[in-house]
This record gives sequence, C-alpha cells and structure tokens, in this order.
Amino acid sequence: MGISDQFAAVMIRVIGAVLLFVGVLCALLAPAETYVFRMFQEGGPFHYEGFGFGSLMFANITIQIAGYFVIAVLSIPLGYGHLRQRWWIRPTMTTLLHVWLVVGLPLSLMALAILFTSKSLTAASLPLVALGFLLLYPILPIALLWFYRSQAATITLRPVDSPHGWLSDTPQCIRVAGSLLVLLAIVLHFPLLLGGLFPLFGHVATGLLGVLLIDLSIAVAVVLTWGIVQRWRWAWCCAIVFLGLLTVSSTVMFLSTTPHEIIAMMPLAPLEAEAVSGVPVRGFHLALLAGMIPAATLFAVASSWRYFTGSVSRAA
Repeated sequence: MGISDQFAAVMIRVIGAVLLFVGVLCALLAPAETYVFRMFQEGGPFHYEGFGFGSLMFANITIQIAGYFVIAVLSIPLGYGHLRQRWWIRPTMTTLLHVWLVVGLPLSLMALAILFTSKSLTAASLPLVALGFLLLYPILPIALLWFYRSQAATITLRPVDSPHGWLSDTPQCIRVAGSLLVLLAIVLHFPLLLGGLFPLFGHVATGLLGVLLIDLSIAVAVVLTWGIVQRWRWAWCCAIVFLGLLTVSSTVMFLSTTPHEIIAMMPLAPLEAEAVSGVPVRGFHLALLAGMIPAATLFAVASSWRYFTGSVSRAA
C-alpha cells in the first residue's frame, strides 16, 4: 500500500519542523550547559571532592555538550532541507538511518542487559520498556527508511536537474561506512576524558601512552574515512586490519579485566569510584559497549568490498 504525494509532502515538512526545533533547541542548550561546570566546582551547590578533569561527572557534562552540538549540526540543516524539500535529504537521511540500524542493535542489547542485570524492572514496567526499545529499534528507523524510499517521497524530493557530486554518486554502503568511521573518530575522544584508557589485547594503556595511542587511532580513523569515501583500495584493506585489531583488542581487554580493575585505573573522584563500583555492570557489558562501534564499522566496510575491486565503476 502506497502513500499519496500530498501526504509525503506534509510528512516531509512535519519531519523538517521537528528536526529544526530539536536542532535549534540543542544549539541553545549546548552553551547553556557549560554553566553546570560551575555548579560542581568548589563553592558550587553540587561540589564534591575530586571533581575536575578526569572525574566521571566532568566527562559526562562534556559529552553531553558535545552531543548537543552534534545534534544541532545535523538537525538544523536537515530540518531546513526538509522544509525546502531539497533532494539531498533522501540520501542523507537513509545513510543516517542505516547507521542507526547498524549500531542500534548492540547498543540496545547492552542497555537491556544492564536493565535486567540490575533487577530494577517491575512486571508492570516491562511492556513500556519493551515498547520503547522496539520503537527506537527497529520500528521507527525501518518505517522512516520505507517512507524515504517510497515512490511518493521520491517524486516529492526529485531534483530539478540531475545532481552530480559525492552524495549523489557514492553508493549507500560507502556513505554508511564513512559515517561509521566518523562516529568512531568521535567516540575515541571520550576515553581522553577518563585518563586516556586504551585497550591493548588484555592490557590497558593509561596516562600519556594511552592518550598517544588514542590520538593515533583518531588520526588513522580520519585518514581511512577519506580513503573509504574516495574508494581507494588501500584504504579498504587498511580499514579491515585497523578495525579488526581494534575490535578484538577492545573485546579481549574487557573480557579479561574486571570492571573494578578498570575503575581503579581511572582518575575518578572518591565519591564517584564508590558509586560506580556498585553499578551491576559485568565485563561482557563493557566488552559489548567497547567493541560495538569498531565491530559495526568493520561489518559496514567489509560489506562494501565490491566497490573496491575495480569491477564496479565509481559512478555505480
């Protein structure tokens, strides 16, 4: 059963209005959120001993601010594009939705594992929790993908002139692989806020060594992103090796190291260390979290192999 062109046009504008509202709201919240640092500093109403760079709350606030900026950077232009019915919102949205379908499953499984391990769920809350997870993954992204691929949306967002450029000429799987590499480069910044922890096949590098290894990994991810979107064969081969090593290293480290040992390596405030030690998180939870992004990116890059063999033209 299809949808009408008029309905598609209305839905595109509704989605655009929602995206624009969310983007502007996040753009306003991000600078305002910096005031929270003052609330936890000495003399603030929520200050505690040890708060500062390296503490869990400091990292949490910083990541939230960065998240607001990322959402704003994505949502504002996408919202504008929906309201103006630009052709480029279809390939962009389908790429982002595919990224969520790739990383959403392990992320959802990890969140469910923590919820059930904590035993904080009641029988009455289970249906609501299940419904929320099903909506976020996979119902909503699949429904949106179906909408953007529908004939009505295609007609509504049809370009006036035949578009030429990276977005129109690059295959979907290449765009997804490149986007996941960008996401990996962003996520690799987070350990810098917690002592520079870096997995080394069952061991953990911290301090300056950990920071340098993370720095090198971010640089490699950025270079590989450029190589992948250009469809250079060497970039595909290097990405497979790099992502494979990072996935195995991250998984092995958290499976062979207890959460308490990892907490002891982090420069957490005493109050934070005590609170975190009581969280019902197991090694396999952390292994799933740490290996999720590199494993998902490895899968996406490996799936695009046929575009790097030379048998498919670059305009395919």
